[in-house]
Amino acid sequence: MFDTRNCTPKSEIERRIAEFQRRLEDTDTEAALILQNVDLFYFSGTLQQSYLYIPASGDPLLMVRKDTRRARAESPISLQEPIRSPRQIPEILSNQGYPIPGSLGLELDVLPANLYFGMQEVFAEAELKDVSHAIRRQRAIKSDYELAIIRETAKLADQMSSRVPHILRKGITEIEMAGRLEAEARKLGHQGIVRMRLWGGELFYGHLMAGSAAAVPSYLASPTGGASLSPAVAQGSSFRPIEEGEPVLVDYVFAHQGYIVDHARIFAVSGLADDLMAAHESMLELQERLKTKIRPGVSPGSIYETALAWTEENGYGAYFMGHGNERIRFVGHGVGLELDELPILARGQDQPVQKNMIIALEPKLIFPGRGVVGIENTHRVTATGLEQLTRFSESITIV
Repeated sequence: MFDTRNCTPKSEIERRIAEFQRRLEDTDTEAALILQNVDLFYFSGTLQQSYLYIPASGDPLLMVRKDTRRARAESPISLQEPIRSPRQIPEILSNQGYPIPGSLGLELDVLPANLYFGMQEVFAEAELKDVSHAIRRQRAIKSDYELAIIRETAKLADQMSSRVPHILRKGITEIEMAGRLEAEARKLGHQGIVRMRLWGGELFYGHLMAGSAAAVPSYLASPTGGASLSPAVAQGSSFRPIEEGEPVLVDYVFAHQGYIVDHARIFAVSGLADDLMAAHESMLELQERLKTKIRPGVSPGSIYETALAWTEENGYGAYFMGHGNERIRFVGHGVGLELDELPILARGQDQPVQKNMIIALEPKLIFPGRGVVGIENTHRVTATGLEQLTRFSESITIV
């Protein structure tokens, strides 16, 4: 009935639970209740409506509201119980021999206020603590199992980029080109959903925009915005026809088996002005410079400062990652099950980079009225530097 071919292995779930339990012990937190979809999938292997109880020691308990049969098929967690209301949690814990915790961890970075207040009532005697940062730090470092999926995803992202020259032509609208490329991505196995943790963060595949429309800013925490279809969307492709001689930005996320690879390339019909070509080459040079500096132990903030200084020295400071007050103050970010994972290569971020983090490095220049040039690739942090995972040609592709 259920397709279980790509279920997370039991050994992987057990490793994740054990690591998180060590983090709970380190913070004197007796247990955690995992509620957010992505965290729930990470720790249990299922997205079914559930409450995952993880004690600091002992076996986890998955309390499933819907669908119980599918949760049993997808999750290797052996102890599962049906539940109708969160008010039943203490009773279920007691029936299974768990003590009611004196301190309970919750994902307070994303938990809606009504759920938080509800948990205050359910666990009236417990101290509610924030375990979101511990979860995000753990998820930032990928296992061999995760790395294998991400490598496969990167290959699919490259295949998606290879389809662009067959679609791009003068006069095609941004939105038509986006739809045709997204259809190709779906054929390759793109899951469609692109998850973000940031409140209000939304993305549909990514950004495909051309010329001046690509340089239009938006509310999104991204250096690019786009003219969009309407104020109800306020980002991304529009009905604007793509013309000769303007940069076409294809900044698309490939999401496969839950895991994300972020990938941007520049295309153009017939050709591109010399100054834009030179600006693009400068971003490729900056990318290589940053790659030599990113390694375990380096602070993410120092990487951003290096990028900022380099662009100022080379005359591109006013256009780096945006223009004027619309500039975004980062040059890269972690990816995994969500698009905005740790580390964030931004000013003030001092939590050191660690081996097997996955980083999307994206130096871009935004020229108002003209368009966007630059690059984005997804990398794995190794013991000595970065391993680039997305490999499609980085030069501007002229069709």
